[in-house]
Amino acid sequence: MNETLLTVVGNVATTPVYRELPTGPVSRFRLAVTPRRFDRVRNEWVDGHTNFFTVWANGPLGANVQGSITIGEPVIVQGRLKVRDEERGGQHWTSADIQASAVGHDLSRGTAAFRRATRKAAGAGGEHPAQQALDEPSFEIEPEPVG
Repeated sequence: MNETLLTVVGNVATTPVYRELPTGPVSRFRLAVTPRRFDRVRNEWVDGHTNFFTVWANGPLGANVQGSITIGEPVIVQGRLKVRDEERGGQHWTSADIQASAVGHDLSRGTAAFRRATRKAAGAGGEHPAQQALDEPSFEIEPEPVG
C-alpha cells in the first residue's frame, strides 16, 4: 500500500482534545509548522508561510499525548498524511491531517522528563503481561464545551 509518511517539526497550536471512544482513547491537536531561512540581503532570519496540521493520536499514544503536551511546546510528529477536500456551508475547505505513530518533544529546543506508562497488575486470571491494560491516565479529563 502506498502511503505518505512524514516527520514534521513544529509547535503545538491548540490544547489537545481527549476523547474516550468505544475503539479506545483519541487525542487531537493542531500543529503549526513555520520554516525559517536566513535572508542575506537583510542579514536576518525570516519566517516563511505557516502550515497547520491536525494531528490525531489513537490508543495509548492518544492518552500519553493528552498528559504530556501543551500549547506552544515544540514537538516532532511522525505519521501518515491525509489531505481532505470538503464542501461546508457553500465553502470549499482543504485540511491536512496526520495520523500520528509517534509524538515527542523537540529536545533541540528544550528538555523533557520521560515517565514510562505503568501497567495494571495481573488479574486473578493471571493474564500475560502483553494482555494487561494500561492504567488510566493520571490526569483529569474535562469534557469539551459544546457549541
